[in-house]
Amino acid sequence: MVAILASRLLGLIREMLIARRFGLTPLVSAYTVSFNLPDLLYFFLSSGALSGAFIPVFTERLHTGRQKEAWEIFSIIACFMGLVLTGAIVLSEIFTAPLVGSLAAPGYATPKHRDLFGLIVYLTRIILPCQLFFFLGGLMMGTLESRQDFRARAAGPVIYNLGIIFGVVVLSRWLGIAGLAWGAMLGAFAGNIGYTFYCMRRAGYEFYPSLNLRHPGVKKVGALALPVILGLSLPQIDVIVNRWFATFVSGVAPAALNYANRLMQVPLGVFAQAAGTAILPTLSAYAAKSALDDLRAGVSFGLRVILAVNIPASVFMVVMADPIVRTVYMSGEFTAAKVGATAVALTWYSAGIFAWAGQAIVARGFFAMQDTLTPVVLGSLVTLVFIPLNYLLMHLMGHGGLALATSIAATLHLLALIYFLRRRLRGIEGGKILASLAKILLASSVMTVFLHFTKRGFAQFLDVESRRGAAVEVLGAMIAASVIYTVALRAVGSDELNFVWRVIRERFSR
Repeated sequence: MVAILASRLLGLIREMLIARRFGLTPLVSAYTVSFNLPDLLYFFLSSGALSGAFIPVFTERLHTGRQKEAWEIFSIIACFMGLVLTGAIVLSEIFTAPLVGSLAAPGYATPKHRDLFGLIVYLTRIILPCQLFFFLGGLMMGTLESRQDFRARAAGPVIYNLGIIFGVVVLSRWLGIAGLAWGAMLGAFAGNIGYTFYCMRRAGYEFYPSLNLRHPGVKKVGALALPVILGLSLPQIDVIVNRWFATFVSGVAPAALNYANRLMQVPLGVFAQAAGTAILPTLSAYAAKSALDDLRAGVSFGLRVILAVNIPASVFMVVMADPIVRTVYMSGEFTAAKVGATAVALTWYSAGIFAWAGQAIVARGFFAMQDTLTPVVLGSLVTLVFIPLNYLLMHLMGHGGLALATSIAATLHLLALIYFLRRRLRGIEGGKILASLAKILLASSVMTVFLHFTKRGFAQFLDVESRRGAAVEVLGAMIAASVIYTVALRAVGSDELNFVWRVIRERFSR
């Protein structure tokens, strides 16, 4: 969790530097939208094998004494998908313009935005090879995680962010906005291929070059991955859909959504991503041993802990959206006049933090049982609601409506996942979850009331319109809100709070 916090903070520093250098402009929108086609390529060709299919199958063989077979499966998937992705990248490089015009940035494929569209095509061609690095690195990280080694998964994003920061600080002096794209490619290779392979060598690995797609384990991974490849699951494409619709709103709408989304990802990534990454191998081991009571209890407690941390984070980000944006981004080319657009998007994105966090745990309950079909079917059904919801709210609320659509869809997806996992496991200790939720909401309500009084107090003594004043306001409110929430939650007797505190205390006592 600490490593992921470092990654998220570096990500914020990266966005701060981009905002300072380029502001809230169509140039930043072009850079943001240029990830659409590469992201689609990655999600539809490889994400299923990584997130939901490979780790449980690899883990099962490790825990049942079939180590050589586990490495054979890794080798075959690496060889085959490496070739497939390379071919797809080459074709995408050739046909970038029509693909961008139809799949990535249709709102900019007009004579009015000719220069902007040409820039998006150019940047997309630079970023496309990153997807091969992400796939191969992710596959290697999966083998490490199956052995409870999370160093590469934690460090990869840190190195990736450092690459983009290098692009902003150094390369952009000569290459302009393209320096960011080249920095992204350097960071993707160093973080996902270079460091991860170093970790694999130290931990030990085996490689058997092969394209034997008839191997039973490979067939199992393919069967598990196929639903994700064919599905339009919300967690995979929500950001891409938002960017797609944002190209019809304005030249700066994609940039505003990107800046806001990066802020929202900080609490989400620190707590939800860390917990989800760490819990999957453990749940997979329970499932492999048919220990359903342990699996049920693990999912339930993981969900309660995640909600206890992320519901107050949602509330805090909603209430403090404006000063947070001022603190992080208001500098250089990002002037005070541009704060409002990003703050609006952050408010509506933040309303769904708890839902995204809950999905990180509940979905892995299905993945541990080697069931990728159910989460993707549910995600695809929610996506069928999400896409027209974007269209409707975009016309009613502009780019803020796109952020709100994301939060609504994420909440619907979480509720659907909980309902079907509960049926699959014959319960997930629902009584404990509801009792915990009532305590969390009560403590969060107390914190919210206190936050509003705190904001009024700061407004009387500080120039909260300035960056320095906003920073003091955010820091003071964060400390005060954390103390109030912790005291309130402790007063109502929270097992989840005690667990988190015990983990932190034991970690530092070492």
